[in-house]
Amino acid sequence: MRLFLGIDCGTQGSKALVLDADSGRVLGEGSAPHQLISGANGRREQQPSDWLAAFEQATHAALNAAAITGEQILAIGVSGQQHGLVLLDEQGEVLRPAKLWCDTESTEQNQRLLDYLGGEAGSLERLGVAIAPGYTVSKLLWTREQYPEIFQRIAHILLPHDYLNYWLSGRCCAEYGDASGSGYFDVRRRTWDTALLRHIDPSGRLVAALPQLIESEQCLGPIRPQIAQLLGLNPAVRIASGGGDNMLGAIGTGNIQPGAITMSLGTSGTLYAYADQPRVSPQPQVATFCSSSGGWLALICSMNLTSATGAIQQLLELELASFGALVAQAPIGAEGVLMLPFFNGERVPALPNARASLHGMSSDNLSRANLCRAVVEGSVFGLRYGLDLLRASGIESRSIRLIGGAAKSPIWRQIVADIMATPLICPQHTEAAALGAAIQAAWCLDREQGHETTLEALCERCVSFDASSETRPDRGRSEQYEQVYQRYREQVMRQ
Repeated sequence: MRLFLGIDCGTQGSKALVLDADSGRVLGEGSAPHQLISGANGRREQQPSDWLAAFEQATHAALNAAAITGEQILAIGVSGQQHGLVLLDEQGEVLRPAKLWCDTESTEQNQRLLDYLGGEAGSLERLGVAIAPGYTVSKLLWTREQYPEIFQRIAHILLPHDYLNYWLSGRCCAEYGDASGSGYFDVRRRTWDTALLRHIDPSGRLVAALPQLIESEQCLGPIRPQIAQLLGLNPAVRIASGGGDNMLGAIGTGNIQPGAITMSLGTSGTLYAYADQPRVSPQPQVATFCSSSGGWLALICSMNLTSATGAIQQLLELELASFGALVAQAPIGAEGVLMLPFFNGERVPALPNARASLHGMSSDNLSRANLCRAVVEGSVFGLRYGLDLLRASGIESRSIRLIGGAAKSPIWRQIVADIMATPLICPQHTEAAALGAAIQAAWCLDREQGHETTLEALCERCVSFDASSETRPDRGRSEQYEQVYQRYREQVMRQ
């Protein structure tokens, strides 16, 4: 057995798994929750110390579930939620809570930076992405303006997975995939845009605080002895480059060649597909990031998915099973009830200032079942809108690999397949980012040791699919949904 540890540090919690890269089997899994700090004006933050505590707890749980000792782990790969900002001082201490991907408090700063870049078209031309609220770059300008004393103490700028790698190895490094979501990175040339950072801070402090860029198949080095002891791991364990959750989710679903689409049904909804060239779309909602497998990853993200359905579930005081039963009870189109579930604004469609709304209600169709159905359909329509954008940019989408909490629901799977008019299947291990991190760790270690192991071979061995989850669209239902989807688009245009 050759055992690797994969960690995914997400918004709601951290997940860990132990992978035997020889057999492709996941031997054990563990998890631990995170606390979210919410505030006015869209503030969404977390204490990085919570990530460290969850990392330790999830790791011990995974090792115990696998019935192994940490001495057997050869390397660790870390996946992290994208776009977050972790600021460290010269001693490596965290200066303030990390602002997250879903934080929109720096919307004003983002608009000023976008104006400086020449709008969305100028941002796409210069960076390959159109910076948006939630990207890291506007958080830096926000920090300078809101916390000038803290800004003057910045010595290191890290993304969440970079920070965890720093804690593990003592090195400040960034991998191309995660770095490309920062908003101060050129995705075509794979370099930092230092001029943009000097625009924010002419002193050069931010440029000096940038981490070293490394390739996706590189190891940072060995684990720090004190961290190895804390986690109960072999002190010779190597730390892989790691990456953003979407990039490692792509690896964990075997999405490393053109043709497949990975769809994640989590707090947010995400669609991404591999490309071997940086096909930068003229549509600003499509982010063309670097992948963590040597290519590029065209991606769209809707901010309101299970966060929206969860809000309705909580409002109606429903258990998850009861919510699903009501969704199944209502017909396609919810008898005319249509929801735009933009509770906290939206990225795709691009409506950052929008709010949720209900349309088409009457005394005859206003029911709990229709309300539940409408929020699910409205959430999935946002992903369909994004899939249309990906297809328009030349991305192939012959099949969908479905992950995330809602992917476990048969009713969700059928609604997604019918709305997208595309067959789908779920991986055996839906914690795709953690699995991708473990696979990447095996790839990095093999490359470091001079082996010619390919990522394709590792994915073929370690990524398997649940045949019972395979869901095919029904032509008649897809045609019905198309009519409802066009109503959705009409309402979106009026926002």
